[in-house]
Amino acid sequence: MTRRRLRPDEVELWRKVADTTQRLHPERKPKDGPRPKPKPVKEPKTRIPDFTLGQTAQPIGGTHDLAPTLRDALDRAPVAMDRKTFTRMKKGKLVPEARIDLHGMTLDHAHSALTRFILTQHAKGRRLVLVITGKGKDRDHDGPIPVRRGVLKHQVPQWMAMPPLAQAILQVTPAHISHGGDGAYYVYLRRHR
Repeated sequence: MTRRRLRPDEVELWRKVADTTQRLHPERKPKDGPRPKPKPVKEPKTRIPDFTLGQTAQPIGGTHDLAPTLRDALDRAPVAMDRKTFTRMKKGKLVPEARIDLHGMTLDHAHSALTRFILTQHAKGRRLVLVITGKGKDRDHDGPIPVRRGVLKHQVPQWMAMPPLAQAILQVTPAHISHGGDGAYYVYLRRHR
């Protein structure tokens, strides 16, 4: 049912009737019609609102190293091998079948030695090998440009991700503390075909 608007003569008749009646609630004021909307109060604009030096600044972390740590990067890598074997390997329960120690080698000598070692062990059908890089030396003075500790430690995972080693390697992960911890890597090789 739709409401129709009252004609002017009907509105006049209604007001006559309403004026002759007594209000049920005399404390209330009668409604004269729709109330106008209150006008918004404008606050005076100031040129500079309340300002405190550094109020929107984000807290700065302790270091300026934006790249994730090597261990974090390797831990975030997807698991390409059997999950149960991977868990046992991370806990140090699997014994590596062969190992190479790269301590004291230059980058050129270490790269060729690592390539020869991985490809030889893969050809022999070995599955788990240990690559020891060491944790790296603390330097007395870094200079104006910070250098990461452990050149071999950071370079070896990159070498293993590139050909010809990438075709032979299934998984690389930091070693358990019993096998060298942060100074060594477990390298799980693919099956020899």
